[in-house]
Amino acid sequence: MSWHQATDAPPSIRITTLAPSLQPNQRKVAEVMLVDAPSIVELTAQGLADRVGVGRATVIRTAQSLGYDGFPQLRVALAQELALAQGASRSMVEGALSSSLLGHLQAGISDFQASLGTVASALTEDDLTRCIEGLDSARRVLVASHGLSAPLGLDFSQRLNSMGRSAEVHSDSMSEQIVARQLGEGSVCFAISGSGASKATLATIEAARAGGATIMAMTCFAHSAIDVAADVSLIVPPMTASFQDELTRTSRAALMLVSEQLIELLITHRGQAAAQARATSMSMIGTSLEE
Repeated sequence: MSWHQATDAPPSIRITTLAPSLQPNQRKVAEVMLVDAPSIVELTAQGLADRVGVGRATVIRTAQSLGYDGFPQLRVALAQELALAQGASRSMVEGALSSSLLGHLQAGISDFQASLGTVASALTEDDLTRCIEGLDSARRVLVASHGLSAPLGLDFSQRLNSMGRSAEVHSDSMSEQIVARQLGEGSVCFAISGSGASKATLATIEAARAGGATIMAMTCFAHSAIDVAADVSLIVPPMTASFQDELTRTSRAALMLVSEQLIELLITHRGQAAAQARATSMSMIGTSLEE
């Protein structure tokens, strides 16, 4: 497995999104780079290999899996990312030193804010174009999401409907799979999964593919099961540092942000028709509110 997303994505994003799919020894190398980048920058490939307890070839293959020609290029990229992060880290540390609840809250928000700059770092122009054009021209759109991603799917489908792009969402897994199997060619199944490993979502994807639909996915981890199963994938790096953190301290904020922006891109793409549909929706919402 190797990096096939945006070429300007920083090393930490590549490591976070690819780590679950790397070979065990490569994963060890990648995780050490993620948690102790400052010292890794000072090491040679052999030095890193000795530290992790693997062969030098494994370090080189890890760098190549992350999309670099070799370890020297990866070291340069790590150094550049560390330099850019230095200023943001200082403010986060200062906030974390506060013992008050408000101080901890502010530190967490600062940490989140610092991560926002990486939200779109793994996306490519080609994937976005295929996604927007596919959603625009699809005969039918089914949005599939489960677990903690379910609210995102509901929100995304409602936003699609409000701007004139009819979309379906089903809370019952079996009903969703039945609908997915009947989508047919020219339709889209849009799957949202933070982990990229939801069995229920994968079952819907399999049913939709059997029915001839195009599969689009938005997930946090490259080469996850849902990424591999999709025709078009939008990889949105998690706000946490690892796959384990994604499971225990799950945040869907990045996925929500990207999904909202997809709607804005689709409205721009569809032009006047979408703008009119949104205006109609806003008018109906306005009349439903009491003074």
